[in-house]
Amino acid sequence: MSDGAPALRGTALPPCVLHEDEHLLLVVKPAGWNSHAPAPFAGEGIYEWLRHREPRWAGLAIVHRLDRDTSGLMVLAKTPLASRSLTAQFRAREVRKSYLLLSDRRGPSGEQRLEAAIARQGERYVVRSEARGGRPATTVFRPAGEGTGPDGRPATRIIAEPLTGRSHQIRVHAAAGGFPVLGDGLYGGGRAARLCLHAWRLGLRHPASEEWLDFEVAEDFVADPRVALRAAFIDPAETSAFRLIHGAADGQPGLYVDRLGGVLLAQSEAELAAATLQRFAAGGAEGLYHKRLDRQVRRLEPAQAAPRHVGGQAAPARFVVREHAVDYELGCAEGYSVGLFLDQRDNRRRFLTGHVAAGFPLYGAGPAQPGVLNVFAYTCGFSVCAALAGARVTSLDLSRKYLDWGRRNFELNSLDPAAHDFIYGDAFDWLGRLARKGLRYEALVLDPPTFSQAKGSGRFRVESDYGRLLAAALPVLAPGGVLLACANTARLAPDDFVAGVRAAVAAAGRSVDAEHYAPQAPDFPVSPAEPAYLKTLWLRVG
Repeated sequence: MSDGAPALRGTALPPCVLHEDEHLLLVVKPAGWNSHAPAPFAGEGIYEWLRHREPRWAGLAIVHRLDRDTSGLMVLAKTPLASRSLTAQFRAREVRKSYLLLSDRRGPSGEQRLEAAIARQGERYVVRSEARGGRPATTVFRPAGEGTGPDGRPATRIIAEPLTGRSHQIRVHAAAGGFPVLGDGLYGGGRAARLCLHAWRLGLRHPASEEWLDFEVAEDFVADPRVALRAAFIDPAETSAFRLIHGAADGQPGLYVDRLGGVLLAQSEAELAAATLQRFAAGGAEGLYHKRLDRQVRRLEPAQAAPRHVGGQAAPARFVVREHAVDYELGCAEGYSVGLFLDQRDNRRRFLTGHVAAGFPLYGAGPAQPGVLNVFAYTCGFSVCAALAGARVTSLDLSRKYLDWGRRNFELNSLDPAAHDFIYGDAFDWLGRLARKGLRYEALVLDPPTFSQAKGSGRFRVESDYGRLLAAALPVLAPGGVLLACANTARLAPDDFVAGVRAAVAAAGRSVDAEHYAPQAPDFPVSPAEPAYLKTLWLRVG
């Protein structure tokens, strides 16, 4: 084999990108997505998600922030020059920012300049004099006519121009002016499906040319914010499968809804109400299926565990969805799982593009056709992406049915299964065999089921046996190779999982040369009411 990593395979720009040049990246942030991660394992903000997505965005700097529930324009700096220039422009108040808000109260009759210092008080910000610790803040409000709120009722449209940049400034000042933002329960606004505050216009000098640039994005307070969030990063031309509703994080505790092409798959412990079925059917789905979430699913027969057709047209026994322009076969009659775990979409993309994170290429200067071992391969989603990017892939699973399904996924994407290896058997047994044969792989995927039982290796539980799995797997990972370690359980805390993986690597006498923790994809949002369950850690192991 010749040296040199395979060429990167690209995917389409996410729809949230409005403008890109050598120095600037302008994005439209949807409501419900943080500007940046609020905590290490709390889910990526739009900044982190973008920064780790493309090699050319590795140097992104966040110089401008919006509240989590505010939508609209954000500018990010791609170069040190842009970072310095934009920081200076914001500090000198040269950047022109215009927001549009809705209120269910009477707004200002004319221009109203509100100067009131702001201080933090718990989770809120309050008007407080500078003598008592408040920071100076000024906002100019102007009337913008009448509009329509998310519920279809009339609302007052108001333009807000913050001349300073304090957290929650517009929301605090609007409440102080007697016209709190609709949907802002924190500051006395009327009830609505979302916070009706949108960063509408942004004007700035280009860092290099010093040309004045104006950007504008119209608001849409009527659209379902859950749909708008997904539309920010899902390109419908490339991806037709994603999570539409993620439980309490999307205001629907206990309910999870996936779009699988023309099929909607709802999951809950209880049966769906007729009104819920009708609402989903109105969303353009051809067929609606429901799957009962059952803790005792392993005791059920496949027909009992499989999703049940409850509305619209019945899906074919096998149908195809797309993800990053890769095709996958799914089926609603094959048992509890339909054939693709949507929460791993961003990690599959990393194999497709050969790029893990900022400063973390997948293969580095390895062989032109790197070897990838996908343990617990299921229907071979990771394997297909790695093969499309030029790797030779070995897929290992305890189910012949799923390996055959994986071969069909290879064929769907014009890949010859015969050019790759498919191994049926127990993971622990085969990891030992491969190690004794002296086989080494440039990348290793460990995405085990939360619980399993095999004749040879006995019972396996992620939270107690992951170290044992790593001890068996690390001998087949080449020096400088990349390990993707995954755990799919809420019972294992992220910091404990990371510490356990690191400890296992050290116990094997290996070193960690690079590391990236990848949280759930943004259509599986993390919130206090819906904590993260999926943990994925990428390591380059020396």
